[in-house]
Amino acid sequence: MMHCPLCGHVAHTRSSRYLSESTKERYHQCRNINCSCTFATHESVARVIVKPGDDIVPAQPHPPENQHKQSAAAL
Repeated sequence: MMHCPLCGHVAHTRSSRYLSESTKERYHQCRNINCSCTFATHESVARVIVKPGDDIVPAQPHPPENQHKQSAAAL
């Protein structure tokens, strides 16, 4: 979430695109109906705080929503 550079109200992300592997450009729109300013920001990786070990194992995907409800009901 960003704040509008003109009026200071909350601005929501409307869309985004990667400019590089570590930089994303986001397009925001102010939620103040009297302003509605649209602006772009750049988000980038500044530094890595903690680096994982060499053996990174991908996490399993979450089950589909309907499977989750069925298994929870069985408990």
